[in-house]
Amino acid sequence: MVCLGTLESLVFICLLFWTEASGNNQGKKLRTRTEFRTGDVTVKVKEGDDAILPCSLSTRENIVQKLFHWRKDGQKEVFLYDAGVHYNNGRTGQDEQFRGRVSHFPDQLQFGNASIVIRNTKVTDSGNYTCDFPHLETRRLIFHISLICSSCHLLTSVFTGAAPAPWTKILKVTEDGVVLQCEVRGASPKPDVKWQDSDGNVLRAEEPQVSERGGLYYVSLLTTVTKTSTNLFHCVSTQKDIGHRTEEEIYVPGKKMGFKLRVMHLSVVGFVFERLWESCHEAPMFIGGVFTGIVIVAAVQAVLVAAKCITIRRDEGEFK
Repeated sequence: MVCLGTLESLVFICLLFWTEASGNNQGKKLRTRTEFRTGDVTVKVKEGDDAILPCSLSTRENIVQKLFHWRKDGQKEVFLYDAGVHYNNGRTGQDEQFRGRVSHFPDQLQFGNASIVIRNTKVTDSGNYTCDFPHLETRRLIFHISLICSSCHLLTSVFTGAAPAPWTKILKVTEDGVVLQCEVRGASPKPDVKWQDSDGNVLRAEEPQVSERGGLYYVSLLTTVTKTSTNLFHCVSTQKDIGHRTEEEIYVPGKKMGFKLRVMHLSVVGFVFERLWESCHEAPMFIGGVFTGIVIVAAVQAVLVAAKCITIRRDEGEFK
């Protein structure tokens, strides 16, 4: 009887250990099969509004004692939560751009929700964000969220911070060519402005003049052009950050020859008048000098007109 009782006890103990081991293994199998939801999300907001960037575990696992980490473009520290310690309650390291503007949802942590809100968004907040769970037992989990924040000052395209069409004009005519001015007004982010010819070749230009008012950029760019086969020129404004491009075309009227010949013509006429003035100082030769000067000027002008080098009329802003 003693041996039988001892045997029954041993069997009972073995069954107990086997049951516990099976339970532990089953639990491990359940954790191994757990799948977490990932995916790319795009969030669009207007500048000044609040943006909620979503990030939550499909298992609704309690993450109050977990670690999750938000970054922008893989570098900037947006928000870090580590078992109750985060950037808003003493933790250091947050990027200056987001300081005081980012918070999480404490009452949602128990449901696996690691979403954050960025308050008073700026155009510079646009970019790619990642929500990273680096210490999950099964595997590391990263969510990808794209934020597009557009300015509400302008309503010129899908991105309301996009630059309007450039404003172009003929500024003046010099001996070197016709000076063209291009202005891009009220754009954000700052546009890259270039002058191009009709073939798309970038023209040499002066250093752009850039000013900023109210978070918007104003750019002025000058270039000096000479006669081409089309006399068409383009001012192109590009904002790579938001994938926006706009341009304006300007036509400069012209003749077959460049306007430099007009300058030459004026120089010849000036030389003749100078000689005429010298001859006028001699009273006996005054009448003869005047007559001779008129004849010379008329002859020079007639030759140039006949050769189609010049025209009599001179309009500001035209190639002559």
